[in-house]
Amino acid sequence: MTEANTLLQQAESQCHTRGVRFTPIRRRVLELIAENGGGLKAYDLLDQLSTEHAAARPPTVYRALDFLIEQGLVHRIESQNAYVACACPEHAHGFQLLICRHCGYVEELHLDEISAQLAELAKRQGFNVERQTIELQGLCQNCRSASNE
Repeated sequence: MTEANTLLQQAESQCHTRGVRFTPIRRRVLELIAENGGGLKAYDLLDQLSTEHAAARPPTVYRALDFLIEQGLVHRIESQNAYVACACPEHAHGFQLLICRHCGYVEELHLDEISAQLAELAKRQGFNVERQTIELQGLCQNCRSASNE
């Protein structure tokens, strides 16, 4: 079973447990993002969806993305205005993203202690954190190895 299939099965189960609808369009958007491996922009998703669903329009994609983010199945890469599948949808805490600037590969980390420390520092300043995005950009191991050859 592929990683994308595993994520889709987890998503179906999670949506069923939460009593929310995992519609065919939502499923397909998640599938396209999961198969990509790196960040995928909304209009790239729309281009792919419109070949399969003639009625697909920007609001369709953005509604699906909003749902998937709300359910913790997809993360938005703020610096690229792109989306990546959550590698660990059952994980309800903060996350960090490693983003390769060469190939676009994205890896998700779950360093809860970093998220907790930042939230605590913000709290001491009288600030209530509602959302936290930490993106680390650089070169993945494969791209670094290829550039050294």
